[in-house]
This record gives sequence, structure tokens and C-alpha cells, in this order.
Amino acid sequence: MMLELTGVHSGYGQIPILRDITLHVAEGEFVGILGDNGMGKTTLLMTIGGDLSTTQGRIGMEGRDITALPIHRRARLGLGHVKQGRRIFPQLTVRENMQAACLAGGQSLDRAEEMTALFPRLAPIAGRPGGVLSGGEQQILALARCLCAAPRLVMLDEPTEGIQPSIRDEIVEALLMLRDRLHLTMLLVEQDEAFLGALCTRRYYLEKGRLLA
Repeated sequence: MMLELTGVHSGYGQIPILRDITLHVAEGEFVGILGDNGMGKTTLLMTIGGDLSTTQGRIGMEGRDITALPIHRRARLGLGHVKQGRRIFPQLTVRENMQAACLAGGQSLDRAEEMTALFPRLAPIAGRPGGVLSGGEQQILALARCLCAAPRLVMLDEPTEGIQPSIRDEIVEALLMLRDRLHLTMLLVEQDEAFLGALCTRRYYLEKGRLLA
């Protein structure tokens, strides 16, 4: 199993958010987490990624217990996280954003060019600063930058937030292509049920910190 959570509880300080989360994601599977704002979706990804600590339960990745591992060690095991808000470097060009991710992930700079080739929209704007890109272009850059570190499991947090429908469709096509070419596993958090339906084999519904179905 690529990812497995068993009885996970988490929150912010003394404020509990997630309660008894149990889920699994098989290798090569795309799984969605659906829910309204404030239900704990982002908290769930931050807990899996190591930004937040679990207060109870276990997180496993490919059979290894990663519950207590820091963020950088989870990343080295192949866990990638495209966070809400994209968080690209606005002053760096598209190419430099991707090269920085290659260096941080211990990959050759050639991988930045390989990832650019997978996203036709990025090649013509490779020399532009990230901060001048549209929201949709920044989202595509954030995804490509994450892939520069060669993750095996990618978590996407609200990838369609604030982008136009044509870019959303482009992201769907790109993710389906990546699943086939790179054999990626993905956990996607979204409010757009149609977007998840186009990509995911299974969906969990999160409400008030609990998985209901």
C-alpha cells in the first residue's frame, strides 16, 4: 500500500481538527478527498506531509511508519505536496523555480527540462518570473515543480481554486497523462466534485474532521 492512515487524530495545538481518520491509497491510484471549506481537508494533507503532528494513530507509506518523521525525510521517501496557494517563488523565473526544486530534491537539472516538456504551456513562458503568471499558469508550475523532485506520491490541495475552466480541463488532461507516463499515485483535496470524478477511482467525504463515507 502506498499510503495508509489508521486512527489518525491531529489539530492545531490544543484544538483538535481530525478525528479517527482511516484511509488508504494503493500504488498508481488517484484518490479524492471531498468536502466544504473548514472541514479539515488541508489539515489532513498537512498531517500526512509532516507540517502538523499526529496526536494519535499511525501514518504508513509503502509499509514504513512515517508518523514521527520530519518533513524533509518524508520528501526523501517520495512524498510530494503541492500546497494551497501554490507557493512558488515569485521573483524566480519558471525555469529557475523548477531548477531549485531539482536541487532540493537531489535531482539533475535536466529533470527540469523533462518536466517542462510534459507541460506545453510552460515552455513558452520559461523565462518569465513566477509572480507575473496567471493563477492557472502558477498552478501548473507548482505541479511541475513538485514533480522535479521525482515523488512517488503527490498530494494536491485545491488545484482548481481560482482558475478558469479551460485551465482546469488542461490540468485534468495533464494529471491523466502523468498517471500513465510516470505511474504516479495521487491524493487530491477538492471541493469540485466533477474535477475529482474525472480523475479519481475512489473518493472520501470529509466533514468536521471525520470521514463519513
